[in-house]
Amino acid sequence: MFASRAQPVASVLSAGIQTRNMGTLREIQLRLNSIKNIGKITKSMKMIASTKVNKAQRAMEQARIYGSASSSIYDNAKTSQLENEDNIYIVSSSDRGLCGGIHSSVAKATRKLITADGKTSGVVVLGDKAKNQMSRTNRADIQLSFNQIGKAIPTFAEACAAADTILKSDVKFDSATIVYNKFTSAIAYEAVPLRNFSIEALKASENFAAYELDDEVLENYNQFLFANNVYWGLVEGHASEMSAKRTAMENATKNAGDMVDRLTMTYNRTRQAAITSELVDIITGASAL
Repeated sequence: MFASRAQPVASVLSAGIQTRNMGTLREIQLRLNSIKNIGKITKSMKMIASTKVNKAQRAMEQARIYGSASSSIYDNAKTSQLENEDNIYIVSSSDRGLCGGIHSSVAKATRKLITADGKTSGVVVLGDKAKNQMSRTNRADIQLSFNQIGKAIPTFAEACAAADTILKSDVKFDSATIVYNKFTSAIAYEAVPLRNFSIEALKASENFAAYELDDEVLENYNQFLFANNVYWGLVEGHASEMSAKRTAMENATKNAGDMVDRLTMTYNRTRQAAITSELVDIITGASAL
């Protein structure tokens, strides 16, 4: 009589434990496979970003040479912004994500500059990522926005097209401040402003008399300088973005590997516990018989 009562109870407990453990093992196995696939993707993206970093750095070094050389007129002439001039802020970013907080850094720096200045004639955003960041607090200040940026290394033709669109738009301004991510090292970047002064401010400079320039030549040079600064900000920001993406994908791959190790240990322990429970049920049933 004892054996006839114990056997159904043992079989019910065995069935319940087995179903629950098998369900847990199935869920762990699915999650383990999913994380392994994510790790393969992030590792591939890291390799692609590493390849793009070298190309972006070469383009950045060339842009720095031309940008610093053309902007040296401001330093040599000791140019400063005139009072009551309208100033716009140009935020340089891209449309791509998965690169840490590189886009939010330029948005935060722009908001700080606007707060310190106390006024602005508008904001022009290069890239959808920074546009989303700026729309949260300065939606009314956004005058223009550009997308389809960041897929490849920016070219001077693209910068000229963006600068020409800004100059021909309804946005009225005298000077411009370009906020971009300056490439510091392979793991560091910094959001910095790049000033582009008006022709009147350049003429009023202390040492401008040393430059013998006609008004037409000065106007053309100032437009070229504006386009060149936009190009400088785009290329330097692109190099910083690729470097940040490589670091982000490297960290994501490392985290995926750590999760795989933990889940593998959990899977093995759960599987051993299920096997032990089944053995206990079998031994208990055999002893009862």
